Amino acid sequence: AITGWTIYDRNKATGPTPNTRACLKSIVSERNLFDFESHPRPRNKWQNTVIYELHIGTFTTGSIEGRNKKSRGTYLDLIGKIPYLKDLGITAIELLPIFIFDPEDAPAGRKNIWGYSPLNWFTPHHEYCKSTNPLDARNEIRTLVAACHDAEIEVILDVVYNHTTEGNQDGPTLSWRGLADTDYYQQDSNGSYLDVSGCGNTISANEPITTELIIESMKCWALELGIDGFRFDLGIALSRGKQLQPLEQPPLFTRIDAEPSLSDLKMVSEPWDCGGLYRLDDFPAKNIGTWNGHFRDAIRSFWKGDDSSTWVFSQRLKGSPDLYKGTSAKLGRSINFITAHDGFTLKDLVSYNKKNNLANGENNNDGENHNNSWNHGIEGSTTNGEINQLRERQQKNLITSLLLSRGIPMILMGDEIGRSQGGNNNSWCQDSVISWMPWDNDKQDLKLKEYMTKLLQLRKELINIVNPLVAHKEKKLGRSEQSGELWRQWHGVKLNKPDWAEWSNTIATSLNDRNGRGKLWMGFNAYHENLVFELPKPLTEWRQVVNTALASPEDISQGGQVYEQKTINVESRSMILMLSQEEE
Repeated sequence: AITGWTIYDRNKATGPTPNTRACLKSIVSERNLFDFESHPRPRNKWQNTVIYELHIGTFTTGSIEGRNKKSRGTYLDLIGKIPYLKDLGITAIELLPIFIFDPEDAPAGRKNIWGYSPLNWFTPHHEYCKSTNPLDARNEIRTLVAACHDAEIEVILDVVYNHTTEGNQDGPTLSWRGLADTDYYQQDSNGSYLDVSGCGNTISANEPITTELIIESMKCWALELGIDGFRFDLGIALSRGKQLQPLEQPPLFTRIDAEPSLSDLKMVSEPWDCGGLYRLDDFPAKNIGTWNGHFRDAIRSFWKGDDSSTWVFSQRLKGSPDLYKGTSAKLGRSINFITAHDGFTLKDLVSYNKKNNLANGENNNDGENHNNSWNHGIEGSTTNGEINQLRERQQKNLITSLLLSRGIPMILMGDEIGRSQGGNNNSWCQDSVISWMPWDNDKQDLKLKEYMTKLLQLRKELINIVNPLVAHKEKKLGRSEQSGELWRQWHGVKLNKPDWAEWSNTIATSLNDRNGRGKLWMGFNAYHENLVFELPKPLTEWRQVVNTALASPEDISQGGQVYEQKTINVESRSMILMLSQEEE
């Protein structure tokens, strides 16, 4: 545990003067194991996993007037939100960093709330605790994890092992630097820090002492606090050796693969760092899945109507075999997402062409500039009913493409209720309504929430079709592929004639039995006009289950309406899902 926050001053930790009168101090804590007998890990199958990325503080603080904010924003407050997550259809929550971090590591007048600036890899962050006793933090986390396990929800931590809050060689001395500066940080021959994290320093994960420290940290969170998995921030940076040279067999990932006590955890990683290293299919660890940033870019680009986007869109729908080389294990570990904490929310993605980060105090220079976003005619919020209707449809198009694609979907907190950050795509220093989850019903898009809840239930029912673990085999003729007894076939507006031209904005796909009868058909029309698609012959009869062009609640139906015609009109910028059940 850590104490001393009442006297801590980050500025006094920088420079040659000793900072003992304004520094943080360690407290030795218990090392009890988590009670897995009473609260066993859910161990949900990868294939069935739906991840919900959230921030402890901003998700549970909210913006409900009249409530005491000081009693909210904690580990224990999250327990009260478990029924909400369960009803939505979530199987795992991915928590933004809860390693203790320095809130002062932010622009003047702002506060670091995301926590990508660790002070320690073992200690829970103090501001998320109800108790003021630093030693109580571990039990508060155990209580939260136990409640999640009881609800069959897994807890994954976003962990920052690639850099620390100590900055570059001129930064404050808080922890690692005061112990073994040259062992923990990548440096050149002159002692200057080498940086592929974008935060001033890069951890030397290749050094034996650092490797062991990270492994012990993972064991602490997994075995003592009950955590079910880890998401490695800029994880590929941990594969670099001396002078940042990429290693084919990095010591840390070799240790993780070989550690029995970590073998049953869910582990994912960003496969890139800020130094240009990007290893997706060949990520140097057997048991770690990867965030698929190409999925995000392709789905956004297609629904925006960009040229040369249709074939890439089709690859993302079927699990990105062009990126993962068709290996079944990796196809099952593609973490697909449209939005994440660093970027636009789903609502802002369809409402802004440009970021609006002035509130961060960095002259709008922070945050991603290339977002593949589209405001549909007006920047920001509007009372234009036609534009708002199109934005609602596009949100459904994007989230449906995510949840009906092969791979593991991740949803950003609040996307299900149309949460907006006012165009801010880098809210890391905003402890305000910009970041808070709006819990008032009148501030939520309840129709979108109902749609996503039904869609997650539909995905669960179709999981063996949508997300099979066995890799597909593709045939050159007709670009068909086989999965068990079903064959995937690609179409355009005409059957068996997909249009892969650079100007194409439409595609359709079906899963057929060996006699060519369709069990599932999906048509995607990102074109600016309505188009009529031919339908394959169904197993029995087609039922329209999803049509994003329709208003709620007709946009999604569990049973579906019988559709007897041989063609179907897919409205501009919409998609349709048809199902045909086998005869009993």
